[in-house]
Parts: sequence; structure tokens; C-alpha cells
Amino acid sequence: MTPFVKAFFDEATFTVSYLVREPQGKSCAIIDSVLDFDHASGRTNTNSADAIIEYVKAEDLRVEWILESHVHADHLSAAPYLQEALGGKIGIGKNITIVQDTFGKVFNEGTEFQRDGSQFDSLFQDGDSFHVGQMRGDVLHTPGHTPACLTYVIGDAAFVGDTLFMPDFGTARCDFPGGSSATLYQSIQKILALPDETRIFVGHDYKAPGRDEYAWETTVGEQKALNIHIGQGRSIEEFVQMRDTRDATLAMPRLILPSLQVNMRAGHMPPADEQGNVYLKLPVNKL
Repeated sequence: MTPFVKAFFDEATFTVSYLVREPQGKSCAIIDSVLDFDHASGRTNTNSADAIIEYVKAEDLRVEWILESHVHADHLSAAPYLQEALGGKIGIGKNITIVQDTFGKVFNEGTEFQRDGSQFDSLFQDGDSFHVGQMRGDVLHTPGHTPACLTYVIGDAAFVGDTLFMPDFGTARCDFPGGSSATLYQSIQKILALPDETRIFVGHDYKAPGRDEYAWETTVGEQKALNIHIGQGRSIEEFVQMRDTRDATLAMPRLILPSLQVNMRAGHMPPADEQGNVYLKLPVNKL
């Protein structure tokens, strides 16, 4: 089955959110949504999410799933806002509990912060399946960037989050807590074992050197042949050396501290104080 895929690109965070719908019906899923956040002012807005809501309503679609490929470190999730407006269940990988435990300590969240994934409606593990109308979705656990990363395979489309980028840009970093370049290599092999014609939809695009347009769709065959980090049968030893060396030069994402606090809560802000004010923490020398 070939689902229809609609991309929504947020240039501020270079994030691609997707709406995937069955070709002959009205059921759909939303993958990796964005809540707009201005770091300097601490203010949010819902422009990116509202564009998805407008499209769903204009097409008279029925949202069944709001999926997260992982706990993002570079943008805030709009999952609760979308769920309130459109319905659907919020899903993420079962290993969210590892991420919650790690960053619950980083942000000194205390015992009131649940580390069991209960903020989400469904926790997926490798081999699980779900349905979007008549379409079956299959779950691949593809850790390495984070311990909880998933790839969602729906029909002939694979939504890979931050494992692979476009072939001319390569692969995701692996230096966050719980990340591993060797693990990412093995995860990518699972994706590349899909049929060559499988469409791959990446989670971000940054316009590789020499390319003037943003892009987010490629194929398994193109990745195997052309990916500058993993293509043409590069060995795990070569990949780990390249990835670890590159990661050592990278700065932390601009929105990592607010993003992690919100996204490990399934897109919810931390609890408000008695006056109804919400605060995000700024841990010093923790990352």
C-alpha cells in the first residue's frame, strides 16, 4: 500500500512533521509535530501545529495517532495541543522510560515526575504494529541517536526520525546521554534491509553544502548507494570513528533544555505553580 504523505517543514528548527493518510480513506497519523518556541522570550505559539489542524479539517480527516519518533532535543512537541483539537493517541518508544530516568535526574525533577512513560497513550517496542484505518504500521526500534528512537514503517513509507538524514547530509549525532554510534550503525542496517523502493522520510533537513533547496524524501536504495556516512557498505569501524570524531565538534542544540523537559512529558509543560505560572529549568554544567 502507498500512503499519501503530506510534509510540514518548520524552518526555525529544520524539522519536518508529517501527516500520513490512507490512500482510499480518511484516517491519518501525525508524526513529529512542532510547538513553536521563542527561546529569548520564553513564549510559545502554535502556528506550526495550526497548519496541520487546518489541513486535517479541510480534508475532513480522522486522526488516529500522534506519533513521536523519539524525545526530540531541538524542538518542542505539539502532541497534546493536536490531541485536544483532533483526537488520536500519542505514541512513542517503550525506552522513553530510560530517557525519563536520565533527564529526570538532570533536571532534578523529584519523585512527582513519573518515569514510567505514563504520560503517553502507547509505548511501542520493536516488532509492534498498529493501524491507521486500513493501513498497517510496523515499528522498528532504531536506537543510537537516543535509546528510544523508533522508525515507523507504514506501507511503502518509512519515517526514520533522526537516524538518517538525506544522503548528502548523512546521519544523526550520537553524543547525547544514552546515544551510541555503534548502536546507530546497527539500527541503520535494519532500515537499509527494507526494500530498495521504500520511501524514507527524514526528520530534519539542513540543506547540505551545494544544495539550495530543502528536501526530506529519499529511498532505501538511494541511501545505500549515496549516503555520505553509511553508503556503499561502509564498515561499522569506519562509521564509528567518523561519527564520534564529528560529534566531538558539535555544539548542543539551541533548544535542548526546554525541549527535553517538555518532550519527556509527551509535550506537556512542567506543572504550574500555585499562581499558574510555568517554569523551565536551566541546569548548569549538566550537559
